[in-house]
Amino acid sequence: MTTSSDDTRTRILAAARELFAERGYAATSLSDIAAAVGLTKTAVAYHFHPKDRLALELLSPVAGDMLALLDAPYASRAEFVEALVEFAVRYRSVIRLFMEDLAADDATTAPGSERDQIGTFRDTIYAKLVGDDPGPEIRLKSWALLGALQWGAVKTMDLPEEQVRDVLLEIARAF
Repeated sequence: MTTSSDDTRTRILAAARELFAERGYAATSLSDIAAAVGLTKTAVAYHFHPKDRLALELLSPVAGDMLALLDAPYASRAEFVEALVEFAVRYRSVIRLFMEDLAADDATTAPGSERDQIGTFRDTIYAKLVGDDPGPEIRLKSWALLGALQWGAVKTMDLPEEQVRDVLLEIARAF
């Protein structure tokens, strides 16, 4: 039985999504992904070289929903927070990729790069959370909320989506 190129790409993407969520982008090599799908590193590199192409491919379906999240009008901060929780839970398999690894070091990020774009997304979410003239408490609560969503989404892949959503909404409402 012959495996099509599209099927191989799909399997590589699925393995990368799982390994990135489990280990993080930086800690996952093309060799790790190859081993997970039973291919050689060269075969994976044929489809996705450099490794950043894997990240971009995983993030591209999320991009439309990212923009919708940021562009939608919200009647209140609470309404935006609920939408943000829904987004984080829906995309928790890739949330670590864009909230932790790719945006980790803003000081060394090249303008216009994927990391820069993801950092902009994070900063735009933060700006929506804090509003126009935030005091120290709302700034701290907003960063804490983003951290709770990030780690709550990343470290609970083994839990049912509904349970993760309910608990994260409960935490978010406390902010």
